[in-house]
Amino acid sequence: MRQMSATTRRDLGAAGEEAAAAWLEARGYQVIARNLRTRQGEIDLIARRGLLVVFVEVKSRTSDRFGHPAEAIVPWKRHRLARLAAACVQRLGLQHCEVRFDAVAVYLEPDGRVREIEHIQDAFGADG
Repeated sequence: MRQMSATTRRDLGAAGEEAAAAWLEARGYQVIARNLRTRQGEIDLIARRGLLVVFVEVKSRTSDRFGHPAEAIVPWKRHRLARLAAACVQRLGLQHCEVRFDAVAVYLEPDGRVREIEHIQDAFGADG
């Protein structure tokens, strides 16, 4: 089995995040932050539609060989994302907003073209 280089994984992730952001924007969301980093970690995308703020974990794949992309959002990662989101709500002054956690699975062709995007709304709760 061929090992994917770190650069290739980064490129795949960046392409997936770009596709996910465009997909969300085409459906009325405003992407207000990308790759927001804190000491605790990183949130791929933060999008908003009205008073709804969505924290989005993007998973990009070229195949299902290692399972569905959303399966990679394991319990420890969900807990970490919930903690990060709480800090971001405070930091960005979004306390008055409803919060939701979504996952976006992006399937890419080997050449980087988007094959399919799956938006999983309310992928997990604030308690992870």
